[in-house]
Amino acid sequence: MNTNLLQDKFKEFFGNIDAHLFFAPGRANLIGEHTDYNGGNVFPCALTFGTYLMAAKRKDTKINFYSLNFPQNGIIKTDLKIFKKGSDWSNYPKGMLAVMLKAGAKIDCGFDAVYMGNIPNGAGLSSSASIEVLTGVMLNHFFNCGFDMKSIALMAQKAENQFVGVNCGIMDQFIIAMGKKDNAILLDCNTLRYSYVPVALKGISILIANTNKRRELADSKYNERRGECESAFAVLKQKFDIKALCDLNIEQLESAKDLIKNPVVYRRARHAVTENARTLKAVELLKAGDIKAFAKLMDASHASLRDDYEVTGKELDAIVAAMQKQKGVLGARMMGAGFGGCSIALVEESCIEAVKAAAGKEYFEKTGLKADFYTAGIGDGAGLVK
Repeated sequence: MNTNLLQDKFKEFFGNIDAHLFFAPGRANLIGEHTDYNGGNVFPCALTFGTYLMAAKRKDTKINFYSLNFPQNGIIKTDLKIFKKGSDWSNYPKGMLAVMLKAGAKIDCGFDAVYMGNIPNGAGLSSSASIEVLTGVMLNHFFNCGFDMKSIALMAQKAENQFVGVNCGIMDQFIIAMGKKDNAILLDCNTLRYSYVPVALKGISILIANTNKRRELADSKYNERRGECESAFAVLKQKFDIKALCDLNIEQLESAKDLIKNPVVYRRARHAVTENARTLKAVELLKAGDIKAFAKLMDASHASLRDDYEVTGKELDAIVAAMQKQKGVLGARMMGAGFGGCSIALVEESCIEAVKAAAGKEYFEKTGLKADFYTAGIGDGAGLVK
């Protein structure tokens, strides 16, 4: 992204003062969907696009927020001593500021901040978490707070939960803060145990397709699926010494199939258990350098999310099916909560444009919707640029 526009806008509003540039990526979960709340693992990576922030400290306690993505809101003015929740995007940086102050950060003056991102809003690529972590990195740098990146991730989650009011998990903030170039993170969302796993995308790119289908059902179906998994766990823990559904392997689950009277509940449990197994297998394959076998696990993940978990919907199924049949596509799957949002695929770089054209055409013919495509690599987590 060309950051000259960001710098020009900052100078226009606040003058040519000593400002610093910060960056936080978007994120993609390569595999491990709907496993986090079932005690399993996720496998996200930081993307090479995200959100930039140009900021400078002030000599007073005034705070000015501006986003090139939401120019209609203008400059949002507040004050370090009296800021409160509003009804716009600035709740994300305000929430981070509130949580850091509560954690003991000595933030003694205001600041000017201009944000600009190329993460599509509402597509499930974590634009909100990117803004939160980015703000935390900026405050940590300017005010010598001394927080490590893991702490910033946890505070960003708290900002989203307590200030913004969204009950999200830790994955988005964690990978945005802790991301590492050419690596994904195997993360246990319950214990926060994590390890970096090299992902050698030589001649291959991540291609994300936004279905542009609004995710109307995602929240209600999420709660429904979570309840179904909890029902399965309540039965299975009577037979097995487990703390979570994903502690089981597929053989154990199949041996107890008769205990789960509702076949739908059984299928939900089967997705959670097999998806967790796929995630752990993915790590083995990538460590062995077998990117093609890993990509086939992405295909299997989508099939499980479609057939056992039933969270895809016709738009995600259409774009994934269109991608999977194209030359140069190694594997593809839906990503995120489901019922709209984005799919992710691994595609040979030489085939990217042809895949976008052919898959986009087929998707439009099947749904009447135009898909937007984003090409990315795996980048570093949030930090100071200059």
